[in-house]
Amino acid sequence: MIEFKNVSKIFSKGIKAVNNVNFTINEGEIFGFLGPNGAGKSTSLKMLVGILEQTEGTITVNGLDTLKNLMEVKKIISYVPDNPDIYTKMTGIKYLNFICDIYGVDKNLRTKRIEEYNKELELGDAIYNTIESYSHGMRQKLVLIGALIIDPEVLILDEPMVGLDVKTSFNLKNILRKFADSGKTVIFSTHIMEVAEKICDKVGIINKGKIAYCGNLQDLKEQNEANEDLEKIFLELTDNE
Repeated sequence: MIEFKNVSKIFSKGIKAVNNVNFTINEGEIFGFLGPNGAGKSTSLKMLVGILEQTEGTITVNGLDTLKNLMEVKKIISYVPDNPDIYTKMTGIKYLNFICDIYGVDKNLRTKRIEEYNKELELGDAIYNTIESYSHGMRQKLVLIGALIIDPEVLILDEPMVGLDVKTSFNLKNILRKFADSGKTVIFSTHIMEVAEKICDKVGIINKGKIAYCGNLQDLKEQNEANEDLEKIFLELTDNE
């Protein structure tokens, strides 16, 4: 479970990037974090994983306070940032083994998982090439494999579909569904409304640092008299004042 309680982030010059945010994500849920550019999505996720510290409020992951128990939190989460900057002089397979070494994944188990996720995300034999030869999409596939092979309790993805081809995006959506159905928690930010509509159990829409809506999609649509699709509702909720 992930909980944000009265969380704010104030940068220099008093800029409040995140303003008193509250939401809860339960085990077994896929949570879509939606919002315009600069709305506070990435800042919120970076606070969740410990890259940034919140100015106010508390964030807990499975009951662990991210400020007081950061190393314990890091042991149970995987995070894929919006820009896959990784060690380009390594081969893909060495990078994945490096990740497994950090998390103590058994060698036989890691081999099985690497083969499984490489097949589903279709990096193929490129896994043995140096990362500097990879396209953006290939790097995205690699960091996704790296996030999945440690079998975390919580999977946190910032714009995971960017750079992926149609088939890989489809396969990733199936992976996330299976992951959540096993009782794990998934939170990801996206600009793709269709993805959110198809796989999310709950969505949070953030605008100008504040939560405009948090709940399941059906309730959101029922609250809208015109019963419009998510894209139109999103635009209405995030329209500049």
